[in-house]
Amino acid sequence: MTDRFITLLRHGEVQGGARFRGGHDDSLSETGWRQMRAVAAREDQPSADPPQRWDRIISSPARRCEEFARRLAEERGLPLTRSWAFGERCFGAWEGLAAHQIPPAELTRFWDDPVGYTPPGAEPFADFRDRVMAGWAGLLEDATLHTLVVTHGGAIRVIAAAVLGLGDPSGILIEVPPACTTRLRLPRPPGRPSLMAHGERLG
Repeated sequence: MTDRFITLLRHGEVQGGARFRGGHDDSLSETGWRQMRAVAAREDQPSADPPQRWDRIISSPARRCEEFARRLAEERGLPLTRSWAFGERCFGAWEGLAAHQIPPAELTRFWDDPVGYTPPGAEPFADFRDRVMAGWAGLLEDATLHTLVVTHGGAIRVIAAAVLGLGDPSGILIEVPPACTTRLRLPRPPGRPSLMAHGERLG
């Protein structure tokens, strides 16, 4: 059995700018599309290490992820699976709001304790983490050589923190800019998943 690889790709810049978007279903901006195409172009480089030839694509059902994932899958003839496990955390009453539109006291509570404080009507962080980790467990059990997962910053932080053995508060501090790629190696047993690269921003 050879090593397997997983590339986590955060969606690019989204129409409407930075917001607590959650399930608020905006599409990529023109810049976001350029960023994502740059990722796909780099994937074609034959000298890439680790090998960048994806065998399948899994995508969050959000438009900012799935629209690009579907187009890439069609262009490359790759199977595409939509998975809510890799969807963004729901932010309840904050959905679609920019930071300056949220009551300062509530926003301060969130920044001070992003794991423990749940915005009004939002998905508790523990539930979000469990959902993402269920999707990650499925990836670990799958035999596909190289999977691309088009997802969100929150999901990438949860998975990267788990691989690195970090607690939830530390994982929140991992920066995941638009079109950021995170490469993970899944070695043969008894090897453990490892983080190969993180933080590349393209376009």
